[in-house]
Amino acid sequence: MRNRITLVTVFLAGFVAGSLVLLVRSQEPKAAAPAGGKAAPDAIAQAQTPNEVPAERPEQKKTAHDRSDIFAPSKALPTSEALAEQKDRGQMLGFDFYRDPLGAPTPGTTFEDIYKAGVEGKPKVMATQRKLLESRYNLEARLDPEVTMSRGKPLVVGPTARLPEGTTWDALAALSPDEISKKDIFPYKALPHPAQGGGLGGQVFPPMQIKMFPRLERYDVEFDLPEAFLPEFPPAMFLQNRPELGDVSRGEVVSINNYYRLFADILTPVQLDGLRLLVTPFSQEEFNPTSDRKTAQASLGVTCLDCHTNGHTSGQFHITPDVRPEQRRQRLDTVSLRGVFNQQIHGSKRSLRSVEDFTEFEQRTAYFNGSEIDAIKKGMNILDRIQVSHMAQMQNMFGFPPAPKLTLTGHLDPARATPQELSGEKLFFGKAQCSACHPAPFYLDNQMHDLHVERFLHDEAGDGPIKAFTLRGIKDSPPYLHDGRCLTLEDTVEFFNLVQSLKLSKQEKADLVAFLRTL
Repeated sequence: MRNRITLVTVFLAGFVAGSLVLLVRSQEPKAAAPAGGKAAPDAIAQAQTPNEVPAERPEQKKTAHDRSDIFAPSKALPTSEALAEQKDRGQMLGFDFYRDPLGAPTPGTTFEDIYKAGVEGKPKVMATQRKLLESRYNLEARLDPEVTMSRGKPLVVGPTARLPEGTTWDALAALSPDEISKKDIFPYKALPHPAQGGGLGGQVFPPMQIKMFPRLERYDVEFDLPEAFLPEFPPAMFLQNRPELGDVSRGEVVSINNYYRLFADILTPVQLDGLRLLVTPFSQEEFNPTSDRKTAQASLGVTCLDCHTNGHTSGQFHITPDVRPEQRRQRLDTVSLRGVFNQQIHGSKRSLRSVEDFTEFEQRTAYFNGSEIDAIKKGMNILDRIQVSHMAQMQNMFGFPPAPKLTLTGHLDPARATPQELSGEKLFFGKAQCSACHPAPFYLDNQMHDLHVERFLHDEAGDGPIKAFTLRGIKDSPPYLHDGRCLTLEDTVEFFNLVQSLKLSKQEKADLVAFLRTL
């Protein structure tokens, strides 16, 4: 009898496991359509939207029991005649936190109202942002003929920031912060979100990602920087526990539909479960099923790896959830998760002390602009601590791209480096003062630093303390600084040359950029 029970148990376990494998395989994406062919439908959008079918069966048609139109809220009969004598007659005349979007002009605002206003206002919003960007930058990309990112995308050569007519970078660097402020000519002012003034900002994804995942498209705003200035898509993916494998992405964007096929034989069960959670969509402020979403269709939400694509970044930007009032909130670029295993603080402003805490915070409040009220309304996802630890385990696997010219201590190997790169390294650890915040071998100090940029600004606020990010693999991560205001590495060097009064020569700046490209 015991043997029979064991056999039945084994049979059932095998049947369930086989069914799960078939289910996962059935959800894997089909081969891409040929050029010019119709693009494959977005799998997640497909999964949540029923197909329209003809009403052929009796139960599909309206019956006498369906009286929804008769008893709509505006026509609802009172439960008591006493309500006729009451001021509100049993109706909520004020603000309904569940139905009405926060910030709606009047109670009872519908999705159609918001959608129409967003669509109509989008051209003006983006025209204003484009005008701002073109006044600050030369957006015609100049590509390096040789140096590329990890998967082959050419680097853009800067600087791109526009200077006042007749002004040179050397002349600007010779001025004091007070002089630059009085003339209002600082070229790297904070970069605003396109919806900074007319909304709550929110997550915005680049066009190349939206083409692959249409569910990430917003109706009210779009990405503002040209694709040339963004990370490659899809980016390479490296595992710090399997460096010999190199780029494990295989040229694919890791998603809920392919993660198992790609990594079942590479990751441990705990890491694989963490990856599953990182590619599972959860509700977020702009991407959710409620009436104040920013997508035309109701959405399951976004995944962690929608922003941190393949454990890196797609250049997606949003807005900091933990600064108020609204006009002081800062635009934030999504940073890479490469090297998280060695980081001791997390978040540009929040300084959270573990990746587990950061993961929980993101899901609970950062996804909802720091508002737990919105989180409860739109679908707050309370993660079990075991799930959080699994997600952290996976995040800690994301490694840096190879840097063949660096030694074990993170310094250049003289036998492999060029004279210009060696000169740049000497500047990095000397005159340019970069290593004060970005020491080798991982090129970060796990501290937050305040550059006091307000010294250079005319009646504008600074940024306050910002976390120093790792510079390993930095050429893969444009644009730069927490808000992307520096479009290229050359812009970044010019920024710090001004802010730190370094007085670098033109050749020294070029040498420094050459070194940064080796990291």
